[in-house]
Amino acid sequence: MTTSQSMRPDPDTRRLLPRQASELVVADLVSGQITVIYHTQELIEAPNWTLDGKWLIYNADGRLFRISPDGTDGPDRINTAPVENLNNDHVLAPDGVTVFISANDGHLYHVPLAGGVPVRVSNEQDPARRYRHYLHGISPDGLTLTYVAYETRPEGGTMMRLAVIPAAGGVEGYLTDGSCPVDGPEFSPDGAWLYYNGEGAARRPGHAQIFRMRPDGTGVEQLTHDDRVNWFPHISPDGSMMCYISFPEGTLGHPADKAVILRLAAPDGGNMRDLDAFNGGQGTINVPSWAPDSKRFAYVRYPVA
Repeated sequence: MTTSQSMRPDPDTRRLLPRQASELVVADLVSGQITVIYHTQELIEAPNWTLDGKWLIYNADGRLFRISPDGTDGPDRINTAPVENLNNDHVLAPDGVTVFISANDGHLYHVPLAGGVPVRVSNEQDPARRYRHYLHGISPDGLTLTYVAYETRPEGGTMMRLAVIPAAGGVEGYLTDGSCPVDGPEFSPDGAWLYYNGEGAARRPGHAQIFRMRPDGTGVEQLTHDDRVNWFPHISPDGSMMCYISFPEGTLGHPADKAVILRLAAPDGGNMRDLDAFNGGQGTINVPSWAPDSKRFAYVRYPVA
C-alpha cells in the first residue's frame, strides 16, 4: 500500500471559506445538551481541557489560546514566543501545569501552561529526511510522548510511523514500520493501550479505521469495521468511552469541510452511536478532547452560511 500524500495537509494554507465560521462546542453527555460556547469568523482548531476543568485550550493562527468552558472568560492568548508557528497538535501534561506543543518547524516543545519560553524536546534529524513530529499523546505518568513521525523515504515518497520519545527528551522509538499510513496515537488512561487510526486493513487508499495496540507495538486490534473513514480516537479519562471522528466513504486523509460524524463507542469499539453530525474534519478533534469528569466533550464545527 502506498502512503497517502494527503494525510498531512500543510497547516499554513488552511483558511476559512467565505461566509464560514468556527464554532467551539461542548457536548454534555449526561443531559444530552450540545452548546456553542464560542463563535468566531477566525479559524480555531483542536480544543482540549485543563486538568482542573476550568479552561479549554485551542489553536488559532499558529498560537495557543484559552477560554472558559462556558465561553464567559476569554479567549486569552498563551505566550509561547519565540515559537509561535504552532500546528494544532498540543497535549496537556498530567502535572496540570505543562503543555507539549508541535510546531511547523517540525519539532516538539514543552512550555508552561501559563505561558513562557518553550524548551525543545525532539532531536535534530538529517535535513534530507524532512522529518516532522506531529504530537498526539502523553502517557499517564507523564514520561512518554507519542507522535506521528513523517518523513521522506530515501527512494522517494513519504512515510508515516507511530513513534515515542521521552517527555524529557531522549532517543525516539518506532512502533510501526511505515508500510501504511497511521495517525493520532494516544494512550489510554490506564496506559495499557495506544489507540490510533490507520490503513493497515484498508482495501483502498485512505480507508482508515480505528485500532489499538500495546505501548510496545504488540497486540494490534482493529476496533471499527465500516465503510466510512475513521480518525482520531480519544478515550474518556474514566476509561469508559471512546469518541472519534468519522469521514465520508472515499475520503483521503483528514481534510477540512467534510460531512463528518462524531461517534461514541465503548473502548473496544462496541456500542457505537452518533453524537453529532456537521461540516468539519481537520481541526475538529485533533487532540484529546474529553473533560476531566468524562461527562463533556469539546470540538469545533465549521458551518458555512
